[in-house]
Amino acid sequence: MARQATSDRKPLISGNWKMHHNHFEAIQTVQKLAYALTADDYDEVDVSVHPPFTDLRSVQTVLQADDVPIALGAQNVHQEEKGAFTGEVAPGMLAKLDVTYVIVGHSERRELFGETDEIVNAKAIAVLKENMTPIVCCGETLEERQAGQAESKVAAQIAGSLANLTAEVVGELVIAYEPIWAIGTGETASSDDAQQMCAHIRSLVKDQWGDAAAAAVRIQYGGSVKPGNAPELMAQPDIDGALVGGASLDPDDFARIVNFRLYQA
Repeated sequence: MARQATSDRKPLISGNWKMHHNHFEAIQTVQKLAYALTADDYDEVDVSVHPPFTDLRSVQTVLQADDVPIALGAQNVHQEEKGAFTGEVAPGMLAKLDVTYVIVGHSERRELFGETDEIVNAKAIAVLKENMTPIVCCGETLEERQAGQAESKVAAQIAGSLANLTAEVVGELVIAYEPIWAIGTGETASSDDAQQMCAHIRSLVKDQWGDAAAAAVRIQYGGSVKPGNAPELMAQPDIDGALVGGASLDPDDFARIVNFRLYQA
């Protein structure tokens, strides 16, 4: 069946390459992905790739030289404009590379590097100041889900991560729901569970920022998204895209996910 998304904008399928692919491999991957996609695909779906920092310039050059309508994205950013932060990357540096989307608050950043909602909020604001779009991540652990705390955990993350943003700004964001227990494990939330949480997120946005922001914000699902489950996930009315991890490293698999509409009943 045809998907009836809540958002008026096209679905956004984002490939998070994490700490994979050197710049030679990144060039090959994005070239193969561009070859696998067609103008019709870009008419129906927005696509972004998020390589490691060391690959950004190389991927930017390929996308621009070949006029490929794939958006360049980053996996992380520091919240300060500049300063003595060895090893960090400033928002303005990404903007100069024509980065469009920046992932902030990914569960691996929260869980492994101790990023709080306050840090995620500061990063989102910093990204917006450079006219890029943050993909703000949220999601619960398996223990929190089993304890019946999934919705309250996500509600707290949304409130903290989007603090001090106006309704107009929130409507332009991307929010990615990524249950931590489903990332890189092969486990995936059922389409019903994913839809339920994405609908919950939209209701949180509606309650805090109003109907227009809730209708406009794009909500992605992330967590072991693969070609086989993408069509069912994307058929859900409150899922406006996918944040894809491991499957995005294979250009053929990622192209099939982008082409989810061709496999829907």
